[in-house]
Amino acid sequence: MKALILFSSREGQTREIAAYIANQLKERQECDVLNIQHSSSVDWSKYDRVLIGASIHYGRFHPAVTKFVARNLAQMKERASGFFSVNLTARKPEKRTPQTNAYTRKFLLQSPWEPDCCAVFAGALRYPRYGFFDRFMIRLIMQMTGGETDTRKEVEYTDWDQVGRFAHEFAGLPGKMK
Repeated sequence: MKALILFSSREGQTREIAAYIANQLKERQECDVLNIQHSSSVDWSKYDRVLIGASIHYGRFHPAVTKFVARNLAQMKERASGFFSVNLTARKPEKRTPQTNAYTRKFLLQSPWEPDCCAVFAGALRYPRYGFFDRFMIRLIMQMTGGETDTRKEVEYTDWDQVGRFAHEFAGLPGKMK
C-alpha cells in the first residue's frame, strides 16, 4: 500500500515540504504527492495512509483543503492520517505547535477530521517573487510582528530537522485498514 500526500501551496514551500516528507518515507513506503486542488477524485483503495499539508495565506487555508476533508472524511477516518500547516507565524518557536499556532488550532477545532498526528512548520519569506500588493502587505505584517522587512531578501524559516522528525512519526503510525 501507498501513502497519499496532498498539499495546498501558494508560493511553493508547502509543496517542497510535502516532497521532502515523501523522500523521507521512500525507504519505508511508496508515496503519491498531489496538489489538493487537482485531486477531486482519489482511488482510496491504493492508500493505507493520508497526509495533508496546507499553507496559510492572509490568515486562511485554501478552501480546497476544507472541501477535500468534507468530501473524503469517511475514507480518511479509515486510514492513518496526518496534517501539517505551514505559515510564517511559526518562525517563532512558541508558535510552532498545533496547540500554540492559532491557525492550526482553529482548523482542528472546526474540522470533523481528527488526524492521528499533526505538526506546524515555519514557511519561507520570498519577497522578490511576490507581486507589488503581496510584497507590500507581507512587509507590513512582518513589520508589525517583528519579522524581516527587507524586500530584497528571501528567508527560509523551515526547520528541516523538525520536518524529518514528523515524517518519521507519520510513517510510524499504526495502520487502521484491515
